[in-house]
Amino acid sequence: MERHQRVRRRLKLRQLEILLAVADTGNMAKAAIRLAITQPAISRALADAEHTLGVPLFERGTHGVEPTQYGKALLKHGIAAFDEIDQGVKEIDFLADPTAGELRIGCPAGLSEGIVLDVINRLSRQYPRVVFHVDIATGNALIEQLRQRNVELGFDRQAVPGETDVNLEVLYDEPLIVVAGVNNPWVKRRKIGLADLVNEPWTWPPPGSSYDALVIEAFRANGLTAPCAALYSHAINLRISLAATGPFLAVVNAGVMAKPGKYPSIRKLAVELPTTRRELHLITLKKRILSPLAQRFVECVRDIAKSLPPKK
Repeated sequence: MERHQRVRRRLKLRQLEILLAVADTGNMAKAAIRLAITQPAISRALADAEHTLGVPLFERGTHGVEPTQYGKALLKHGIAAFDEIDQGVKEIDFLADPTAGELRIGCPAGLSEGIVLDVINRLSRQYPRVVFHVDIATGNALIEQLRQRNVELGFDRQAVPGETDVNLEVLYDEPLIVVAGVNNPWVKRRKIGLADLVNEPWTWPPPGSSYDALVIEAFRANGLTAPCAALYSHAINLRISLAATGPFLAVVNAGVMAKPGKYPSIRKLAVELPTTRRELHLITLKKRILSPLAQRFVECVRDIAKSLPPKK
């Protein structure tokens, strides 16, 4: 019998569940409490798994246990195995009752106010008992959320290079825009140069973010040094509220203003931010089968993307 067949017959799902609990808690006693079993049962399951595989899975120390390189390899695929089982149960549940279910999505804060919100609104009307979880994440953090199976779908405007285990699908692209309150004097101007706004109070996401880099590049493209924002925040609602209630100029995604009447207290200013047009990517794991609900979500996203104006 080949080794992988022997291991597959001897290594049980319950053992994998125990190993995952030990890795997560870093302590056999805590893992025993979590799983409501005895600590000797934890030790026995760990010893049996190591005997089956012929390698040490954990390093024992005075402060707990840590996975070895062999343990990390097994745990990575153990997470995927349990996720696939969960996906199978979700699919059965959805087929039995397509009006219910849960979906976890990861995206930057700006997208949670844009296309992700639009899709949730559409699907909520069609499936009123579906529960959506939206985690704010971007870049490498979002990729890791997908790998850890904490989210099923991801949306981002930056492609993380060198990642071979994810699919990137370009949905559409959009620029950043500048918005201000309806009573801001700049709203009445039909043509504004970026140089005219350098000394105004600004708000956009924090330094070091891709968003911040795009804003800085927009000023540089106009031969200007970018001003320091008066307030840095990823919270798009905070930025919009500052613009609506005071003199602030807020930088947001163009999609935020796509629906007339959504934000009646702000207006888009007649100023261009060159070099800020970015592609929006749908991100999924290559070896992960999407649940039926996730597939519906993706179909809806694609429908909305097709209806948007073409790239200029």
